[in-house]
Amino acid sequence: MAAPNKSRGRSSSQSKPGRALALILVALVALTGGMFLSGHTTPRLGIDLAGGTSITLKAQNEPGQKNAVNKTNMDTAVDIINRRVNGLGVSEAEVQTQGNDHIVVNIPRGTNEKQAREQVGTTAQLYFRPVLQVAAGTPATDPSGSPSPSASSSPSGKSSPSPKSSADAGGSTASPGAGSSASAGSGDASPQGRAVPQALKADSTPSANTKSDTKDDAKASPSPSAPTAPDDKTTALFGSLDCSDKAQRVKATTGVKPTASMVACGNEGGQWAKYLLGPAEVEGKNVAKADAVLDTQRNQWIVQMKFNGEGKKKFSSITGKLAQQQSPMNQFAIVLDGDVVSAPSVSERLGGSAEISGSFSQESAKDLANVLSYGALPLTFHEETVTTVTAALGGEQLHAGLIAGAVGLALVIIYLVAYYRGLALIAIASLVVSGILTYTIMTLLGPAIGFALNLPAVCGAIVAIGITADSFIVFFERVRDEVREGRSLRPAVERGWPRARRTILVSDFVSFLAAAVLFVVTVGKVQGFAFTLGLTTLLDVVTVFLFTKPLLTLLARRKFFSQGHPWSGFDPKRLGAKPPLRRSRTPRVHADHPKEA
Repeated sequence: MAAPNKSRGRSSSQSKPGRALALILVALVALTGGMFLSGHTTPRLGIDLAGGTSITLKAQNEPGQKNAVNKTNMDTAVDIINRRVNGLGVSEAEVQTQGNDHIVVNIPRGTNEKQAREQVGTTAQLYFRPVLQVAAGTPATDPSGSPSPSASSSPSGKSSPSPKSSADAGGSTASPGAGSSASAGSGDASPQGRAVPQALKADSTPSANTKSDTKDDAKASPSPSAPTAPDDKTTALFGSLDCSDKAQRVKATTGVKPTASMVACGNEGGQWAKYLLGPAEVEGKNVAKADAVLDTQRNQWIVQMKFNGEGKKKFSSITGKLAQQQSPMNQFAIVLDGDVVSAPSVSERLGGSAEISGSFSQESAKDLANVLSYGALPLTFHEETVTTVTAALGGEQLHAGLIAGAVGLALVIIYLVAYYRGLALIAIASLVVSGILTYTIMTLLGPAIGFALNLPAVCGAIVAIGITADSFIVFFERVRDEVREGRSLRPAVERGWPRARRTILVSDFVSFLAAAVLFVVTVGKVQGFAFTLGLTTLLDVVTVFLFTKPLLTLLARRKFFSQGHPWSGFDPKRLGAKPPLRRSRTPRVHADHPKEA
């Protein structure tokens, strides 16, 4: 009974290679088709291969500030500059610190150099502006085709949105009234985990000075009044602006003065909202400090901020006015470089300190605190060098690297043909499949995640050729060992595979682990090498499991390989194969019983 079951099990395992080969073929067709359909048929190139602009900024203390050039402030500046560069549509830019007081920004070719220099070389503009109207980021159209903003409220009071409409517009608000400022605001966390802007209220642990400052400001401040209505041009722009169009967003905020009304966009949870904003009431330089703090009593993250002497008076005055308004005109937009990063509502007059509470995660609270802190960042940046990087040097190095890779690949193929003969066809076909997978995936990752091929990444791809060839050799040698033991080719393939599989997986795991560690602990171009090495290592496993092994299983059924043709790579004579063990056993010869021999 054991023999038939064993035969059925072996037969079943050998009937699967066709499925595996069909699967890898479908993957190849899908990836290649996706590459052509996307319109990207070549990988994106990094700055060292495509050329671009390299800007070096030097940080300096502002007058009256000492020791402001520190790691915390530099990291915050890098984060803000990175936001700006990404706003230009550059996904392969590198923004990183160099030394203690320098920031280097590398921007690949294809970006407006003048615009990039203006964006990264100037101090961030952070303002607090009152919200006049809120609407969905994409203007709704009526049957006649004219845009009609929905979910908005005008300063003159001609229309006011319902709470539901305001929430749908992306600007979640808390209605004024008893207890509204102490609540977490409306709405839960967004689908992408970002916090919905909530409510501004007095700091839960204000100092005695803050309370007295609030009382003094209340006496000195004028009585609340409605914000001044914007001009017709700004109102018309608010009605027609489509926040999903990047060009429109940039045009709407370019050249707007702090003393003028403006239209700006904000994105919360992947949903665009547009805001009609009044003149700036408080500047970012008036923020003395901002921190993300975990409120243990309410078990939620909040953002606490404190203002300097000038900021206390301005903030108290405007919050007193906003607290008397109806939603959404009681919101206070925090605008960084023309983008609304948060728009919390106000339900009470605030003094020199306040907190923004709501459904924040730790990450989103820290992001908002960093934005607020940058407004008070006592640093200025000056361009030290601006270098145009040409692709000539990188192109020459790439050309030399490709030649070296081609020579190495040719030598590998020559060795495979000389040593493995017919098996070399399987190895070459596997290398071709692995190459197609690597090329198409790297090409598709360009528009998908901004992956760009630089010189270290090319080096990683070349190194991967050796890793992939090594996997083939391990498998082939295991099978040849079984043939040397006297087994026929088909059972030799099935018996050699489990042993080879373990060795291949362990080897690839070590390579992938090294690539992952290198990717985490390094920055810049070295990450390109680590990413490519990790990607090709994973593809090596896919190729060996879904192509190399199934293909060898199928070819083992062919007469050329199964009967050990001299050029098959499995010639028993050339391998020094022994007869099966059961045929080679002979009785031991003893001197006193010579006939037993």
